[in-house]
Amino acid sequence: MSGAGAPELGPVEGAAPLRVAIIAASWHETVMDGLVNGARRAVTDSGVRDVTELRVPGTFELPVAASRLASQNFGAIIALGVVIRGGTPHFDYVCSAATTGLTDVAVRYGVPVGFGVLTCDTEEQALDRAGLPGSSEDKGYEATVAALQTAVTLAPYVHLHVHTR
Repeated sequence: MSGAGAPELGPVEGAAPLRVAIIAASWHETVMDGLVNGARRAVTDSGVRDVTELRVPGTFELPVAASRLASQNFGAIIALGVVIRGGTPHFDYVCSAATTGLTDVAVRYGVPVGFGVLTCDTEEQALDRAGLPGSSEDKGYEATVAALQTAVTLAPYVHLHVHTR
């Protein structure tokens, strides 16, 4: 199981002032709805109120959207997508481009990017990780907590963009 050894997840203390973006692909609507709902629960549990949600066509488009938002004073970005293996190399290209692109955004802008991109062999595997009733994992929640924790951890060392009201 991919979740073996994972830390305990819950609200992220100190994340409330962050400005957060959730970017989600549109393919595989049921899986994506589960991932987005998990991300929403994580930001709500952590007291984050300044949340922007954006939908893009697919997982391949996540890096360009994350790049644009990273330059707009967000303290954390959550990227959610799913790629299910088919009979062509398309799977490998999209997974590689999304991973490299999102990593590049995080490093270039210094903004934590929660990697909530499922790369699965079957739709059943994706559904099992989507945080739906009966799923064994909630990767939308996990990716969001990871980004929020990273932003809070780095806050004393770098100027992260926070929204104050």
